[in-house]
Amino acid sequence: MLLRNYWKSRHKNGRGPAPCWIRPGLAAVLWFCVTQLGSGGGAVGETKSVVQKDAEFDVTYNDTVTSENQTIYAFNHTVSRNKTEGVRLSVDVLSQDLDSTILFVVRQKQAVLSFQVPLILRGLYQRKYPYNHVGRTLCQPPTRAASETQYFFVDVSTLSSQGTNYQLRVSRVESFTLQTDKKFSFTASPSQPQYFKYVFPDGVDTVIVKVNSDMTFPCSVMSIQDIQCPVYDLDNNVAFIGMYQTMTKKGAITVQRKDFPSNSFYVVVVVKTEDEACGGPLRFYPLRPDELIDAGNRSKVLDVVVTPAINSKVYVMGMLFCLGIFFSFYLLTFLMACVENKRYGLVLLVLCTHVFTGKTPASPYEYGSFADNGSTLSSEAITDSATSTDNNYGYMERSLDSVGRSRQESLSSVEEDDYDTLDDINSDKNIVRTKKFLCVADLARKDKRVLSKKYQIYFWNIATIAVFYALPVIQLVITYQTVVNVTGNQDICYYNFLCAHPLGALSAFNNILSNLGYVMLGLLFLLIVLKRDIVHNRALVRNDLNALECGIPKHFGLFYAMGTALMMEGLLSACYHVCPNYTNFQFDTSFMYMIAGLCMLKLYQKRHPDINASAYTAYACLAAVIFFSVLGVVFGKGNTVFWIIFSVIHILATLLLSTQLYYMGRWRLDSGVLRRMVYIIYTDSIRQCSGPMYIDRMVLLVMGNIVNWSLAAYGLIERPNDFASYLLAIAICNLLLYFAFYIIMKLRSGERIQCLALVCILFTAVIWGFALYFFFQGLSTWQKTPAESREHNRDCILLSFFDDHDIWHFLSSIAMFGSFLVLLTMDDDLDTVQRDKIYVF
Repeated sequence: MLLRNYWKSRHKNGRGPAPCWIRPGLAAVLWFCVTQLGSGGGAVGETKSVVQKDAEFDVTYNDTVTSENQTIYAFNHTVSRNKTEGVRLSVDVLSQDLDSTILFVVRQKQAVLSFQVPLILRGLYQRKYPYNHVGRTLCQPPTRAASETQYFFVDVSTLSSQGTNYQLRVSRVESFTLQTDKKFSFTASPSQPQYFKYVFPDGVDTVIVKVNSDMTFPCSVMSIQDIQCPVYDLDNNVAFIGMYQTMTKKGAITVQRKDFPSNSFYVVVVVKTEDEACGGPLRFYPLRPDELIDAGNRSKVLDVVVTPAINSKVYVMGMLFCLGIFFSFYLLTFLMACVENKRYGLVLLVLCTHVFTGKTPASPYEYGSFADNGSTLSSEAITDSATSTDNNYGYMERSLDSVGRSRQESLSSVEEDDYDTLDDINSDKNIVRTKKFLCVADLARKDKRVLSKKYQIYFWNIATIAVFYALPVIQLVITYQTVVNVTGNQDICYYNFLCAHPLGALSAFNNILSNLGYVMLGLLFLLIVLKRDIVHNRALVRNDLNALECGIPKHFGLFYAMGTALMMEGLLSACYHVCPNYTNFQFDTSFMYMIAGLCMLKLYQKRHPDINASAYTAYACLAAVIFFSVLGVVFGKGNTVFWIIFSVIHILATLLLSTQLYYMGRWRLDSGVLRRMVYIIYTDSIRQCSGPMYIDRMVLLVMGNIVNWSLAAYGLIERPNDFASYLLAIAICNLLLYFAFYIIMKLRSGERIQCLALVCILFTAVIWGFALYFFFQGLSTWQKTPAESREHNRDCILLSFFDDHDIWHFLSSIAMFGSFLVLLTMDDDLDTVQRDKIYVF
């Protein structure tokens, strides 16, 4: 009733048209309270001069306001259903007195917008920044009529008794509706945010909104909001609804039509009051809690463009391309298997021909025997090899029946600790291992059944680790993706937003799909190893001399573990790319450490099958590496104490491992180790001036120590932010060093590399080179803020679907598969060489 009487009195006094737009509700009550209770000491009955002016667009009004008067500016404009025009309100307070605060209230048909000038915006630690110039875009509610005249009113009031001068201007916004593939430039500041409308054209279901600037700072925020009032366009409320992300030079958000029922949305750009969110400097802390800080000039020139995203055909092409690449490896493997079986069939055909013609060969090796790698061995070679063995080493000849005991015996009762099945293994192993030139036969004396079971533990352990590691990882990344979708906070995940194609609830499906290669090629490697394992077991069952007495002892447990680790790398890398950030980066690297460790163990096992590390020891060491990786990511950034501790542990671990490798396990770590070291140095180096007994091993270990000590010094001095990658670089450098040493020593020992292994080595080296090139493109980095990371974002480069990092996934999975094949085939040339002629290095 009070409100109705107030309007009647205003209408009788001729102060304006009848308020046909007023409806009982919150907006009217709020306006009444502001105009009647917000000035003149707060008394309801106090007289206050209220002046209403019919105002026009694009006219600047210079007025003065005090607590005794209030000015209302009445505007009207025609709104069309088929055309949307923006309305921009700009206000300048000319007085420098910050106590003279003016309140502006904009009353529209379905919205009320209010703000004060000077506008006080808060930053970090509640620091206050005043702005005397404010510009706001008025919300435009949709209309159902073809054409409609809408009224809105701007009320200006203050509680200050002193007169305050201000300027007010209302204008129409050109290009308020964004056009597809058309760039639009504008200027924004913390007190003058901007937003524009975009309507989905027919046939377009997904678009990418790109906002760019040549200026790194000031930091800004881009937001995608539904068409509704009010529009949240200030630094303190822009994150309330919709999707948003901080930006410096680049920002991009993929928007889908299904998320906006009105088939349109607002693109809101807000400049932040401070730059800390974008990695900028931290301003000084105010001395007093109520102290106001001069914000300076924080205007930023930006441009926005909306481009259509890819359609379903591109998704299908991308998936077919990915599957086609990796299925081609299956096809190639199948063709090679067919060729190999054809060769085996030819050998059988020749043998059968001789049998039926009465010309039985003197030895089944006259025409070659098909081993698991297709190698052949002549009878003369076997005779020469056996004779040479007897002459050089004097080993007693063992019958095939005793050596090739039945493989059908159960292994269930064999324990891993029951290694030494020969009676003299404990008494003469130190004598054997101290020989200056060792052969594989010297370190392949343990029972094959026990060793086979020992190395199978590697596979079963990593399979168990994979299950217990992957399940919580999957649950966590699903939670991350859900949080991103619900809150709209695009700063949680570090995508390449210019090439992030959503599918369902996943924000970057292409980064997940490209990890398929690790899984498919890991499975293919397991099938290849299984085939070799079956062939080798069949050869043992028929007491094949090559399988029993020749070549590197074949134990496939580590190969199975490597294939499983490659598959898990693909799964966990896909999980990491669901929402990549610094808290889950270890998901992407944990099995990389395992792959590097398993490859080094396999290289060592080839020549040292009896003394290789057990699965429990190996995985415990790898667990320690992953533990340090997590500590480094969390505490390593700029922490001097952590880097000192890690460098000391790194150097000590290198020395301990070097001692273990040099003496082949013939040493003890106890209280007397220092005394024995001093004694050895005195007797061997000082008193006798003798050089190292094992020159080759010493060369490898000296080079390894130089590399590792250099890496430790680099980490201590530089303290790289990406500790996980630094730790992975240490593992890869050691693996490459050992692999190069193995190849050099293999060639130096008179061995050769077969054609298949040589092709794998060259092919893998080339693929690794290209893969590392794409890896170092750096499309995003969680070492920086999300806004700084987006500066590295780039468009897709392959099929409009895959980016540089996806190509890294493709190439690195192929390169890892090729590296595994190198380890599997590099010693195939020794399958016809007696083990007492194969040197250990």
